[in-house]
Amino acid sequence: MAESFAYVSPCKTMVNLDKIAPDRPVLIAGPTGCGKSELALKLAARHGGVIINADAMQVFADWRILTARPSTQDEAAIRHHLYGHIPGDTAYSVGQWLREIAPLLPGPERPIIVGGTGLYFAALTQGLADIPPTPPDIRARADQRRAAHGMGALLAELDPASARRIDAKNPKRVQRAWEVLQSTGQGLAAWQDQTPSAILLLERCETLLMVADTTWLNTRIKSRFDAMLSSGALDEARQNRATWSPGLPSAKVIGAAQLMAHLGGRMTLDEVRELVTIATRQYAKRQRSWFRARMAHWQVLQVP
Repeated sequence: MAESFAYVSPCKTMVNLDKIAPDRPVLIAGPTGCGKSELALKLAARHGGVIINADAMQVFADWRILTARPSTQDEAAIRHHLYGHIPGDTAYSVGQWLREIAPLLPGPERPIIVGGTGLYFAALTQGLADIPPTPPDIRARADQRRAAHGMGALLAELDPASARRIDAKNPKRVQRAWEVLQSTGQGLAAWQDQTPSAILLLERCETLLMVADTTWLNTRIKSRFDAMLSSGALDEARQNRATWSPGLPSAKVIGAAQLMAHLGGRMTLDEVRELVTIATRQYAKRQRSWFRARMAHWQVLQVP
């Protein structure tokens, strides 16, 4: 019997993935560990297409196992783009991702864009203000000012329009707005008002938001890290140790700092396992909150 290829949505209606239009781009989002990559591979194998990464950590070259990048076998079977192509010591932004994905979209094969970074999908389908990167000296000044005088000092120096628009209780958002004003001479709100059109319209895509039962996902997260260890995550950390620094762009990969602490004798492997599992569950919770707030209009696929 052929494999069933359908999911049940929360309203208990069947979503038959075989009926997805083969000529429309597919967007697959969901929390870490829910099976997005497996679904993308199945869709590509059945209906054709190339798989394009929309995960901010899977772009880095130095952590294949720890970021759960597709295996070399999967990459050989189906063409993949924007995975592992950025050195771990190189900064990478959503703006750069947009510039890299744009020429892949009108290709001869249908794009299947998959990942857990909601901001990437928002920028792709809603547009993104083309704000220049913050110079390192401006970032350093912002860090020092915030440490010495608190978030209120930065907030007080924002232009009125940006101060009204941002989340004033979010230190990162406040600092970002301050940096934009200082480095460009123009407020964040003004940049946002100049946002160009989206390069991919939602109404022309198949949008699939994977929603997982929390208990099931938490169990899967724990077992997945055990599988990473079995697959060589500790050896991967050893390979990266000579150039490791907590300030590297790729250092945000969950588990990287903990494995380095273990290699340095500061943490047992059981402690690593516990901390990584907790951090991954917390990250998945933040993803779910973001998706609920920003992707309510996407088609929902309930798993398992």
